[in-house]
Amino acid sequence: MGCRMVYQLLKDRGLDRFYELEPSPGIRPSESSATRAYEHLDADPIRRQLLDFTNGRLARVTFSIPAIHCAACVWLLENLYRLNPAIGEARVHFPRKTLSLSFNETEITLSAVVRLLVSIGYEPAINLGSLTAPPPDPAARQLLLRLGVAGFAFGNIMLMSFPAYLGLNPADERGMHHFFGLLSILLAMPVLLYSASSYWTAAALCFRRRHLVIEFPIALGIIALFTQSVVEILAGISEGYLDSFSGLIFLLLCGQWFQRKTFASLSFERDYKAYFPLATLRREGSATRSVPITSLAVGDRILVRHQELIPADALLVSGDACIDYSFVTGEAEPVVCRPGEHVFAGGRQTGGAVELETVKPVSQSYLTSLWNNAAFAKPRTPQIQNLTNRAGRLFTYAVIAIAISTGAVWLVRSPPQSLRAFTSVLLVACPCALALTAPFTLGSAQRILGRNRLYLRNATVVEDMSRVSTLIFDKTGTLTHATRQNVTYTGDALTDTEQTWVAALARQSTHPASRRIADCLPPPSPNLAPTAFSEVPGQGIRGVVAGHALCLGSPAFVASDAALTEAGPYVSLDGTVRGRFAMQPTYRADLAGLLHRLAARYNLVVLSGDHPQAEPALRQWFGPRADLRFEQSPADKLAYVRQWQEAQPGGVMMIGDGLNDAGALRQSQVGIAVTEDISLFSPACDAILDAASFHQLADLLAFARSSVGIVKAGFVISLLYNTIGIGIASTGRLSPLVAAVLMPISSFSVIGFSLLATRWAAWRHGLS
Repeated sequence: MGCRMVYQLLKDRGLDRFYELEPSPGIRPSESSATRAYEHLDADPIRRQLLDFTNGRLARVTFSIPAIHCAACVWLLENLYRLNPAIGEARVHFPRKTLSLSFNETEITLSAVVRLLVSIGYEPAINLGSLTAPPPDPAARQLLLRLGVAGFAFGNIMLMSFPAYLGLNPADERGMHHFFGLLSILLAMPVLLYSASSYWTAAALCFRRRHLVIEFPIALGIIALFTQSVVEILAGISEGYLDSFSGLIFLLLCGQWFQRKTFASLSFERDYKAYFPLATLRREGSATRSVPITSLAVGDRILVRHQELIPADALLVSGDACIDYSFVTGEAEPVVCRPGEHVFAGGRQTGGAVELETVKPVSQSYLTSLWNNAAFAKPRTPQIQNLTNRAGRLFTYAVIAIAISTGAVWLVRSPPQSLRAFTSVLLVACPCALALTAPFTLGSAQRILGRNRLYLRNATVVEDMSRVSTLIFDKTGTLTHATRQNVTYTGDALTDTEQTWVAALARQSTHPASRRIADCLPPPSPNLAPTAFSEVPGQGIRGVVAGHALCLGSPAFVASDAALTEAGPYVSLDGTVRGRFAMQPTYRADLAGLLHRLAARYNLVVLSGDHPQAEPALRQWFGPRADLRFEQSPADKLAYVRQWQEAQPGGVMMIGDGLNDAGALRQSQVGIAVTEDISLFSPACDAILDAASFHQLADLLAFARSSVGIVKAGFVISLLYNTIGIGIASTGRLSPLVAAVLMPISSFSVIGFSLLATRWAAWRHGLS
C-alpha cells in the first residue's frame, strides 16, 4: 500500500481513484530515493543527453520506470498534469515500462519532474552510461522469476507424489504420507501467492469494475483446484492435486512467456530489419550522396532540404533553419534556429536547405515512436478488435455459466466429481487463442509487408487495407519516376551563372520536378544558398540567390498576369519570365498491367496538380470508368477525398508522394506515401511504400485481404477447440492437469496456424 504521504498528496488533488483501480498500487517510496538530490540532471550536458527535445520552453523526455505494474500505475502517470500543471501530455508504454512526457521548462526543471515521480513511488531508472542501449524489461524478469518458482515447486511436488503415481498404499506409511502432503502445501503456497499473482490482480480488477475477462475463470479454477487439494490432504482423503496445481501455473506462465517472445519478434518497433528506409544527403567533400540514416555517425555533415526530417540531434552548421517540431510536440508553430544552435531529431525543415553536424547517433525506434504519436492517429475503431472483444466477453460469461452448471449436475450425481469437473471446464476453456489470433496474424502480415518494402504505421493498417474500395493516385512521383524524367529547356538562354542560380534554388526542394531540374543544371558551389526561400505546395518555389529574385513553378505562380499556356515549370529572374522546363515523364514499369488488375476490383481515381496533357495516356491505362482530374491543389485533393467518402461505401486509399498530399493522406482510410531514394516520412501517412515495390501494389492489397481471412479462420478454429474441450470436460473425464496442458497448447496451435498461414498467403501472392 502506498504510504500516507502519497495518499494525502493524491487525495488533495482528486487522484484518490488510484486506490480504487488497484488495492496495492505502485511501491512505497524509499527514504534514500526521497532524499536523493537530482540537481545534477539540470546540468546542461546531462540535460541534453536525457531530453528527447527542448526549445527552451517545451521539453520532452522518456523515462524507464520499473515500478509500473498495473492499470492504476498507468492511470496515475498519465494524469501527472493534475499534480503539476507544468507537465503536459504523458503517455505510458506498458510493455516496456516507459513514460514519455512533455513539460514546460520555464515552470519546472527536469530534476523537479524526477523528484515528483519519486515522491509518488515511481523512481525513473536513469543510467547515463547506457542511454543508447535498450532499457531493461522488468516485466520480463518478473515473469521469469514467477516461472522459476512454479517450475521448482512443480518438479519437487511431483517427486513427492511418486508413491501415488506407482499405486502404493498410503496407509503403509501414514506419517510419511502426511508429512509429504504438508510439505507439498508449503511448496504450493509461493506458487499460489507469487507465481499466480497476475491472475489475482486481473481477477480482482475486473470484479471491482464488474467487467469479466478470461483471467477471472482461470483464477476461479486455480483457487478451486488448490482448495480441493488442501482439504483432501488435511483430511487424509487423498494426495490432492497440488502437482496438477503447480503444473497448471507453470504451463500458464510458459504460455505467457511464449506469447511475450513471439510478440517481441513481431513488434514493428523492436524488429530492426523491418524499419522503413529513411535516407539523407551526407556531405562527402564538395559533393553530397544519399545514404541510409543507419550509416550516419556522430560528426557527419548532412544536408536537410525543405520538408525533410532531421534524422538525429545535430548542430546547425550553415543556413537559416525554420523547423516544424509538430512531429515531436504536436504544436505547428515553427522554431527559427541560427548557425551553432542545437536542433533535434524529428523536426522538419520548412525553409531552404541547411547543413547539420550530427551530435547523437540515429535512433530509428525514436523516429518510429514519433510516427505513432497519438497526435497523428486517425479516429478509427478496428472491426476485428471489436469482434474479438465482444466474442471474448460473451465467451467468458458462457464458460462461467457452463462451469457452474456442470458443477451443479455433478454435485447431484457424484459429489466427489463435482469440483473436479467444475475446475476442468474453467481450465480447458481458452479464449486466449481467440484474442491472440488477430494480433499475431496481423503482426506477422505487417512484418511480411515490411520485407516487401511496404512499411506500416501499425498492424491495424492491414485490416484497413483489406476494406478499401477506392484507390486515389497522385501522378508526379507516384505513377511516374521521380528520378527518370527527361528535362529540356526552352526560352531565353540562361548563362552558366544563371543556371547555377536556378540549380541552387531548385536543390532546396524535395519535389520530383525540382530535383530533376537541379540534376540537369551545373551544380552550384556549396556556399551559394538562397535566402528568403519559400515553397507553396502544388505551385512552386521562390527565393533570392546572389541578390537576384528567382521563381520556379507553375505559370500562374511565376507570372499571374502573363498568358503562359504551355505545361511545365517556368522560371523567372528578377520578375522577368525567362523560359520553361519541359518535363517528359517516365511512367513506372508495368504500370498498365498493374492498373488493369486493380481496375477489376477497385474504383480508380487520379488527382494531379499537373497540366492535363497526360490525360490521353492515363485514360488508356485507367479505363473509361476512372475519374481523372488535373490542376488539383492540395485543398482540392482533400475536398475530393471527403466528398468521395460521403458518396461511396467502403474505404478510400490515397497513394501519393507525401509532398502535396498530406491532407488527403490523413483524411483517407489508408494513406500511402511512395518514396524513392529518400523518405519524407509524413506523419499523415499510414504506410510508406518503396517505389521499387510499386508494381506489387495489387499483390500487397490481395495479401492484406488474405490476412484478414486468416484471422477469421483462426476464430473458427479457436471456437471449435473450445466447444470440443468444454464438452469433454463437462463429462468429468478430463483431469485438471490435462486441461491445464490443453489450454496453452490451443494458444500455441492458433499462433502456429497464424504464422504458417500468413507465410503461405505471402508465397501464394508472390511476396517474399
